[in-house]
Amino acid sequence: MISQTLFYIIIGIIVINFVKDKILDALNAKHYNDPIPEALNDVFDASEYKKSQDYKRTNYKFGVWSSLFSIALTLTFLFLDGFEYVDNIARSYVDHPILVALLFFGIIMLASDIITTPFSYYKTFIIEEQFGFNKTTKKLFVLDKLKGLVMMAVLGGGILALIIWFYQLTGTQFWLYAWGIVTVFTLFMNLFYAKLIVPLFNKQTPLEEGELKDKISTYAKSVGFQLNNIFIIDDSKRSTKANAYFSGFGSEKRVTLYDTLVNDLDEEEIVAVLAHEVGHYKRKHIIFNLIASVLLTGLTLYILSIFINNPLLSNAIGVSTPSFHVGLIAFGLLYSPISEITSLIMNYVSRQFEYQADDYAKNTYKAKPLITSLKKLSKNSLSNLTPHKAYVFMHYSHPTLLERITNLER
Repeated sequence: MISQTLFYIIIGIIVINFVKDKILDALNAKHYNDPIPEALNDVFDASEYKKSQDYKRTNYKFGVWSSLFSIALTLTFLFLDGFEYVDNIARSYVDHPILVALLFFGIIMLASDIITTPFSYYKTFIIEEQFGFNKTTKKLFVLDKLKGLVMMAVLGGGILALIIWFYQLTGTQFWLYAWGIVTVFTLFMNLFYAKLIVPLFNKQTPLEEGELKDKISTYAKSVGFQLNNIFIIDDSKRSTKANAYFSGFGSEKRVTLYDTLVNDLDEEEIVAVLAHEVGHYKRKHIIFNLIASVLLTGLTLYILSIFINNPLLSNAIGVSTPSFHVGLIAFGLLYSPISEITSLIMNYVSRQFEYQADDYAKNTYKAKPLITSLKKLSKNSLSNLTPHKAYVFMHYSHPTLLERITNLER
């Protein structure tokens, strides 16, 4: 039967993807003891390098066991017709296709979250705690989980309900309406994520008047970049790791600096990091990523519209009653190799964009403080300074620290 063939194709995709990832992880792990490149000798001293190696090994072992558990659970669920079981539960409570779909995904998402929470807890309160990164309290951990689930139910459930509604109204033309919904939502989130979503999890405060703000304003004016919104986010309540990001467009554009970043770097380094973020904006990387995301979503939805009516999709994962929501699951599993290819392409483009943003910072500000900031951030997060090239190619959205410094020193 064709449905059985599709079932084993799905199993093959899952197993091949797992084996590929474990091979890459193993190759990467073999480089944990490599000598530090000469250009990075000042990042770690001997004790810090040993701590970095221990951190990487601990995460590697944890990743092996957690992924083994995940694939065993996934395969068991598929072979025991778990989707059929969940679909029957949903249909026993509600009749309307939209409500069935929402309950179906709700059960799966809640069960998945319950199963994975112990791993997340161990990662946060054992591994990250052991190496001095964790600042999250158990109360905050639970609140973050609950808020995430509510957001997923409201936003994810709302979008899914609209898409199924359009599917019922328009048939295979639903993909155009779904594309429109997702595009509007993506644009809305790009504009207002910092105002509407971030405050649910973090406190954001405007950067205080002072020397740092003056330096940032002076730099922004020198490159013709209007920047009125500079915020500090209190991420130190969760982790000691640092970051910064740019968001929004027009009057809504803002730069957000983690308080850990402000504490770890000096003012020159912070301005250099900001110059890098401005480089992304000036080089239109944000616009490119937004357009690429919208186009890829449209392509995926169009391909979905071609196959979604075929009952073989639902039958392939053991569900006897064809439906949009079950077909969506099967399609996602079958489509994952294509997603892998597009992800590889986007990662490559992202690495090139990072070089361009670094070049912009170097040319409009200074290279040296950006180099020292990158080294400090790598040191404070115990980063892997010697990753395997294949692992970088498959997983990294940024060039390695050595590659970035080599580029900045040219």
